[in-house]
Amino acid sequence: MSQNSRKTSIELENDPLEAIFALNMGDFMTEHLISKDLLTKIDTSVKDKISKLKGQLKELISIYSLDKTLTLLGYDSEKEHIIYNAVAKTISQMVNVDVCRIYLTPEFIRSSANIDMNPVDLLQMGSSMPDEKKVSLSISEENNSIVESFLHGEIMESDDILAVPLVNNWGNVGVISVENKTGKKISKELINLLEITASLFVTSMRLQKLIEQTEEAIKNENADIAELRQLRAELTASIGDLGDDQQKFVEILAKAVDVKRQAREHSRNVAELARKICEYLQLNEKTTDLIYYAGLLHNIGQISLSEDVFSSTGKPCKETWDKLQNHPNIGVNMLMKINFLSEVIPYVHYHKERWDGKGVPEGLAGMSIPLGARIIAVADAYQAMISERPYRKSLVKEEVLSTIKQEAGVKWDPAIVNALYDIKA
Repeated sequence: MSQNSRKTSIELENDPLEAIFALNMGDFMTEHLISKDLLTKIDTSVKDKISKLKGQLKELISIYSLDKTLTLLGYDSEKEHIIYNAVAKTISQMVNVDVCRIYLTPEFIRSSANIDMNPVDLLQMGSSMPDEKKVSLSISEENNSIVESFLHGEIMESDDILAVPLVNNWGNVGVISVENKTGKKISKELINLLEITASLFVTSMRLQKLIEQTEEAIKNENADIAELRQLRAELTASIGDLGDDQQKFVEILAKAVDVKRQAREHSRNVAELARKICEYLQLNEKTTDLIYYAGLLHNIGQISLSEDVFSSTGKPCKETWDKLQNHPNIGVNMLMKINFLSEVIPYVHYHKERWDGKGVPEGLAGMSIPLGARIIAVADAYQAMISERPYRKSLVKEEVLSTIKQEAGVKWDPAIVNALYDIKA
């Protein structure tokens, strides 16, 4: 047998049907070179591969189904007007603006067949003011920041409106616009948060469309291997994009909170220290990642507070202090609207509890406090004391460790304190 013949034989053995089509000899090979016995084996092999591929696709879409993708920013219904209104409200709370609106092109609206609009229009699909009348914008309009943002794929600002395109590598599907009626400018950090939110939104929409296509392919008895493999590749890539966007979203959200609090890098430092404690305690990777995210977001509730609360150089008054101490409750409400972060909620919610049961919000004590919350509490206390604040100077490391050690078994879990001491001493 020649080398080429031997190579072809190996290819047929490994993946017969793909080798046949790769050689572009379909009917000839079938009629002249393949026995009936081999044809039967090929047919069985193909059916097995299709079955295996469909099984893999089912696993992927069971993890990233509608409630895991289109609920990323607060979706809790398949009715589009409710979905987009919920997203707009979540964004307006995160960025602290008066109004947020979401505009989409017809091809990216799931119910667009029932909507009377031109193919060159942008339709307002959601608003943080749900009773507001929906309007459409023609992309031929001039001097309209929303239209310009869509056409150029760039952030546009005019008067009180800031428009952020819903765009990423996949394409441009619409615009998020926010409005401050007072004319107050939006900070650079919050604009960055809007950008990553827009990217996350587009990635979620793309993934949902892929899931719908995959569901149809799985039902199709005549689906071929190439189609299923292409869907698997696209789903895997889109899920990877989603993971990247989620991580960026969390990091940028945490940074925006720290900038408002005038405590740069505090959340990241807490998260990094919490991760080191997790590694010291030999916790598994998933738990460590969740606690790390909780560290980044433990002060998320403070993003909704006014900058005035953090600008005073004196010790906070009782009213201000109460607002600051209530931030876990506000943070939980926000996290509940950002569904992919739901698993970190207990760690954020209970990180103000005390080992002796005298903390807030529920007075949990000892081991009844979630482990992640106990770790965040110690990491947060250390980073708060080691850092300078407008109303006090930072403490030296030895003093911080000594103070925390003295409160072990009172405020904090002694085992976590011991871990901190071993890491930092």
